[in-house]
Amino acid sequence: MAVVPLRPCRAAGRLLPLLCCGARSRGASLSPGVPGRLTQRRYKKDVLPSPEGPVPSVTITEIRQYLRAKGIPFHDGYSCLHTPSLFTAGREDQPPAASAPYTLFIDKTTGSFLCTATLAEGTWQDFQANVELQHRGAPPDSLEEAEEDTRQAREDARCIWERALPLCDLLDKDETNETKAMFGINRVTNATLKRFGVRYLRTAKSLVFPWFSPRDATLKGLKLLRVEKKEDTIVYVEETLPRFDSYYNLFGLPLIGCRDTELVLTGWELDALALHQATGVASLALPRGATSLPPALLPYLEQFKRITLWLGEDLRSWQAAKLFARKLSLKRCSLVRPGNLQPRPLEALNQGMDLTKILRAALPASHKSIVSFRQLREEVFGELANSEQVAGVKWMRFPELNKLLKGHRRGELTVFTGPTGSGKTTFISEYALDLCMQGVCTLWGSFEISNIRLAKIMLTQFATQRLDDKLELYDEWADRFEDLPLYFMTFHGQQNIKAVIDTMQHAVYMYDITHVVVDNLQFMMGYEHLSVDRLAAQDYIVGAFRKFATDNTCHITLVIHPRKEDDEKELQTASIFGSAKHPPGDVFLPAGQPGG
Repeated sequence: MAVVPLRPCRAAGRLLPLLCCGARSRGASLSPGVPGRLTQRRYKKDVLPSPEGPVPSVTITEIRQYLRAKGIPFHDGYSCLHTPSLFTAGREDQPPAASAPYTLFIDKTTGSFLCTATLAEGTWQDFQANVELQHRGAPPDSLEEAEEDTRQAREDARCIWERALPLCDLLDKDETNETKAMFGINRVTNATLKRFGVRYLRTAKSLVFPWFSPRDATLKGLKLLRVEKKEDTIVYVEETLPRFDSYYNLFGLPLIGCRDTELVLTGWELDALALHQATGVASLALPRGATSLPPALLPYLEQFKRITLWLGEDLRSWQAAKLFARKLSLKRCSLVRPGNLQPRPLEALNQGMDLTKILRAALPASHKSIVSFRQLREEVFGELANSEQVAGVKWMRFPELNKLLKGHRRGELTVFTGPTGSGKTTFISEYALDLCMQGVCTLWGSFEISNIRLAKIMLTQFATQRLDDKLELYDEWADRFEDLPLYFMTFHGQQNIKAVIDTMQHAVYMYDITHVVVDNLQFMMGYEHLSVDRLAAQDYIVGAFRKFATDNTCHITLVIHPRKEDDEKELQTASIFGSAKHPPGDVFLPAGQPGG
């Protein structure tokens, strides 16, 4: 029987509304027509501001120069700069002393900060504003009160938590054994479950994983895990409070000691339990599995001199581990290569494997530009043994594309073209939506049509029905759509290629984007190349996107308008790139072909 952990971003959200004791929280969606349904709509959706917007970017050099100019002591960490906190007690007109605890962390890439002592956080501009307030003798800004949605989610989490019981407290021993068997944790001891605070909710037949505040150990949220059987497959379904995009629980963090220097990062709470029990090593589970590593979590990982990433058992988890290692600093990271002899930690424990031996065999992430065959050897074997996974993510709605392209792979560039009115945007939106629904983090750059119109098209495709005359269904489908790992650039019309690349780079770091759609290239033509040959300018822009795809292990789908051709003539690569050379892309897809 196959076991498939469902990616958290696809949690259906059907159970939490029935369990919460208060009003509906942002943890799940309700079906239309259910009594008590909230009528307030949320129009909040993450979009990436353009570099010309109100939040300017900052470099690590500028951050260091500012700290020195203000007399703020700091030292370099792996992903962050460490400084004494502005938000702890001290003289308000003096900069923090060098002897004070270094509890404030500034992200080297974005400038965002987090104080682990007070949980104060904000942008680089917020940090500068608080420094200026301090120099004027005024206290730093107080922490904002939690939003209504956050307070409601915490209240709902508290209600569920109080109703849940430790597995060892279940009166019926047979029920305890059956529950453990259902989740595949027969070998995980009750002592381990109790140590990590795992409980069981009878009414939902779900394990409950708590999210405690690292500041005062109050309950901030939780994750529910239940099992569904579909034919011969067991599927694990996850739901969170607060909702998934606000859930930042590093499961196991309260058990980490200040002297711990080695850590294993896993992609699943049950894997963290198995690892800690079998090896005694500090183990944490990422809140979003192998989907993303939010930069907001990096300060909590700064104390570790060595981090081993053991995220799962498939090729996507291996690719994610390599991507996360770049954020965490390659020099301190090692990776466990998935394979039959190195399955995910829980499976390894159930099979009686030596997990300590597997950790010792982890491969160093090392320098990204230098590699030997010894390091490639297992990867080559893995690709030979897992040819289907190597082929990439399969489309669910386009079986013909699977026959043609085998799958959607990272690090490649797809060029999509077709005459005006051939349906390029409509097709590409569904093509990208299909992948996004399978957990592929997607960034859309729509330069021709507005984000509102694009979102309307994608929502209709997602719902597989028109919602114009079924507005009572809108909130249900909008809630589901909002849970997808989908982001939009706010560019519109002619743009500078450098600004677009910078925004894509920011998105890869912040949201672990693995698929970027650019519609279309013509809106970057002529912006800075008025005196350059058209084909030469186009080659430069396509080359920049191709390099980005390779450097960031990210797939780019690029829409390009072809030159005018006769209606009866099929589009060729020469219709875009001229006849002088081969196009710098991996896949070329023409739309609206004669007779097709």
